[in-house]
Order: sequence, then structure tokens, then C-alpha cells
Amino acid sequence: MKRIYKSVIVTEGDDGYSVSLDGKQVYSPGRRLLALPKLALAQAVAAEWDAQIGRVDPRKMPMMSLATTAIDRVGPQRDHVIKTIASYAESDLVCYRAEEPPMLVQRQSEAWQPLLDWCAEQFDARLRIGSGIMPVRQPPEAVEAFRAVISRYEDLPMTALHELTAACGSVVIGLAIAEGRVGAEDGAAAGQLDEAYQIERWGEDEEAMARFANVRRDVLVAAEFLKLCRA
Repeated sequence: MKRIYKSVIVTEGDDGYSVSLDGKQVYSPGRRLLALPKLALAQAVAAEWDAQIGRVDPRKMPMMSLATTAIDRVGPQRDHVIKTIASYAESDLVCYRAEEPPMLVQRQSEAWQPLLDWCAEQFDARLRIGSGIMPVRQPPEAVEAFRAVISRYEDLPMTALHELTAACGSVVIGLAIAEGRVGAEDGAAAGQLDEAYQIERWGEDEEAMARFANVRRDVLVAAEFLKLCRA
């Protein structure tokens, strides 16, 4: 859509902080008021609206996208979203280890095993690991432990956690970033460890590099969104 508004401001009301365009409050695609609990998050969303030139491009408004996803989808479907995030534990990236070459085996162990150990100690969520492509059957109590942790998250932070988990293919990595066990850059690297090794070994491929960059971007954006939710 064409940008027809001139002013973008943040206002505080009974429901929290909202963004207004020429005095008109912004609503989600589901027609729910975009009311945010933190001033810093509302200011970040407002900055995205203010940065639009000529036409409004939703692809350049990731904070707005995550906020509206939380309002329109996560809030009304909390139980489903919790189950979806927890289900990553059943086939978590960090539980599937290469059998060779030795360098990749070592890198996976060094990057992933400390995170598995942390989840076991922090959440009593003990996942099994396997080698090769054979499925690893995870203990139901471990998946339930992850579900219990995820259910503590409010809608906005849970939206960020879902994004982190989906981008990395791992609820272990997603929670490690969300809980501050690792930084966003290190978490993104852990989630793309196998891809990075293949690029290192076989050289850069344009399509692979684009996917690599997109995952990193998604992780960094979600981590920043989560930070603003807690500011």
C-alpha cells in the first residue's frame, strides 16, 4: 500500500503502548488494536512505520510482523503454539549427530552437547542423541518438560521463541537464546553448523548462502524482539 500518513507517534493507554499514524491507531490484520506492553517495543514498531518511503513494505517491518502474529495467532491459539514448539524436541537438530567426518562430529559435539546438558540441568529435559539418519525416540517426559517451560512465556515472548525454534530447527537452541544461555549470533551459528561445514568444504553456493543469511536474519530479529519485550 502507498504511504499516505505523515506522522508516526507512540501513545500510552489503558491497554499499553500503541502506534498512531496521523492520529489513527494501528490495528493488526485481524483488526485487533496493536497495544504493546513495553515502550521500547512500541517505539521499534513505530520506527518501522516511519522508515517506509513511498510504499509500505511489510517485509521490511519484522517487529510489526512478530507483534501482530502474537496478537492475531499466538494469543488465540496458545495451546496449539505451545504444543508446536515443544514438538521440535521430538526431532531436535542437536540430537542428530554425524558419524563422519571427524571434524564435523567434533564440531557438533562441542556446539550442541553443552546445550543439551544445560537443558537437562535447567529444565530436567533430557533428550537422547543418535548418529546418522535413523529416528531417535525421545522420552515423553522430556517433551513434557519443554512444554512446561514454554507455557510460562507470555504471548509476545512466545512468538519470538517460536521464531527462534523454527529458524534453528531446535527448541534446545531456541530456548538457549531466549534464556540467555547463548547469544543470538552463536545460536544462529549452532543452528546452521552443518550448513556452514558444507559451505566450508564444498564452497559457496548462491542459494545456500541466501538461506544461510535468511536464517541468521530471522534469529537476530527474533532475539531483538524478545529483548524489547523484556526492556
